[in-house]
Amino acid sequence: MKKSIPFLLFFLVLVLACNRNPYKETNRFYKDQVRTFADNLKKIPKEPILSDTIKNAPYWVGTTNFGMRKPFYVIIHHTAQHSTDETLKTFTLPRTAVSSHYVIGNDGVVYQMLNNYLRGQHAGVSRWGNQLDMNSASVGIELDNTGFEYFDSLQINSLLVVLNQLKKNYNIPTANFIGHGDIAPTRKNDPNWRFPWKLLAEKGFGLWYDEVRDTVPANFNAIMGLRIIGYDIKDTSAAIV
Repeated sequence: MKKSIPFLLFFLVLVLACNRNPYKETNRFYKDQVRTFADNLKKIPKEPILSDTIKNAPYWVGTTNFGMRKPFYVIIHHTAQHSTDETLKTFTLPRTAVSSHYVIGNDGVVYQMLNNYLRGQHAGVSRWGNQLDMNSASVGIELDNTGFEYFDSLQINSLLVVLNQLKKNYNIPTANFIGHGDIAPTRKNDPNWRFPWKLLAEKGFGLWYDEVRDTVPANFNAIMGLRIIGYDIKDTSAAIV
């Protein structure tokens, strides 16, 4: 029995090493940042509005009727990197200043990196309709893909589960499941052309064109049609492609 003790200790150390979270330090940073946000939300707004033209109330009155601001869009991306691990590292380096709420590996494994109520940094300079700050109104989902690959069925199945949960939890309209290339057509083309938008539309996530064409009026303006949907038409070629 005594001879087996060193082996058992070695095995225990090996198991603990394998189960160790390599992102322990960045997880601590995340928790500290969230704690700071929570502390700020708890503060009563005591600072008066400094102006000679208005009179401030003598005391603060906090309403009983409020809630969290919910996401209204879901933006789908491809990572344009070579592995899920590479993306996770990119999203845990402060200097990159980029993040996403979810990362889904090509093996279907889902990593949630950010609370859905918090603002991610995935959309960049973008626009959809009159919404100019897409980061503040959306959940971002990154799919592990170099940008030149087909999307694995395991990955798409996991994506559909996540989308269904988001749609149910936040009552997100079908038309508001869009791609990064839709909101930033002059800069981005993700998810790439191999992405199964038709399948998603059939499941209730995003729009797809009808197979049977209606008669188009002679005065129909296709560019204005894109604008009505939400596209920024400053660069019409980019919006169409």
